[in-house]
Amino acid sequence: MDGRDLARRIVDRSAAVAASLTEQTGVTPCLATVLVGEDPASVTYVRMKRSRCAKAGIRSRHLELPAATTTEELVGALTELSGDPGVHGILLQHPVGPHIDERAAFEAIAPEKDVDGVTTHSFATMSFGLPGGFASCTPGGIMRLLDEYGVDPAGKRAVVVGRSAILGKPVGMMLLGRDATVTYCHSRTADLGSVVREADLLVAAVGRPRFIQGADIKAGAVVIDAGYNPGNVGDVDFASASARASLITPVPGGVGPMTIAVLLEQTADAAVRQLGIEAAAGPDAAAAPAAVSR
Repeated sequence: MDGRDLARRIVDRSAAVAASLTEQTGVTPCLATVLVGEDPASVTYVRMKRSRCAKAGIRSRHLELPAATTTEELVGALTELSGDPGVHGILLQHPVGPHIDERAAFEAIAPEKDVDGVTTHSFATMSFGLPGGFASCTPGGIMRLLDEYGVDPAGKRAVVVGRSAILGKPVGMMLLGRDATVTYCHSRTADLGSVVREADLLVAAVGRPRFIQGADIKAGAVVIDAGYNPGNVGDVDFASASARASLITPVPGGVGPMTIAVLLEQTADAAVRQLGIEAAAGPDAAAAPAAVSR
């Protein structure tokens, strides 16, 4: 399941929306990225996202804070960005360091600018299928990729390995909203392999390289590898798993491009909402997220 072509089409749509908005209002959508410390992977991710912003006609503003930044200082910076009318979306690059209350930082982001889908407001609107929120970007990208390849979660046994607030939990709720029967697994799941082997649809989001082996993949299962580890390695052993799966995402080139594409799309859409106008749908309007069933 190659995410690169679909991601390109989503970015093209976002660029069309941004251009239409700029033409009508003179305002260019703006994404503010906030980085705490100098973690090499985080620095690379933020640089990549800013580069993609430029290609989509989205202005980026970057705020670098020292590693010693306190929770109070970070919350203050995010609150200031939330109140800035020139900023339409905010991305706090995580992790932010063990001394910072990450949840408090996320909640300082105004819901209408939470284009990364990390606040409890976004999680609630997504879980209940309500309008007005934004999807967590990686789970949102996963659902778009499933739709692109004609994978209907309805009636399927879906197993999510991982329970993070920005990946595991929201993707499970999205699958539940599409009528899958969802099981969450984590570090304390007893006999994890036996649960994974029951999955018609597996989402690996545990953050451990090649943690899931092909022997634990049900024949014909759809495997979504949402992990990214040093050396361009996912959470699934691709070689052994691809021999049993009907569809599988590679690392890199699968879920990763979708995450950034959804982030850019939601930034453009956030600007449209905040300015209260209608912008051109662009060349891939059909790629907009489907409503969550209730």
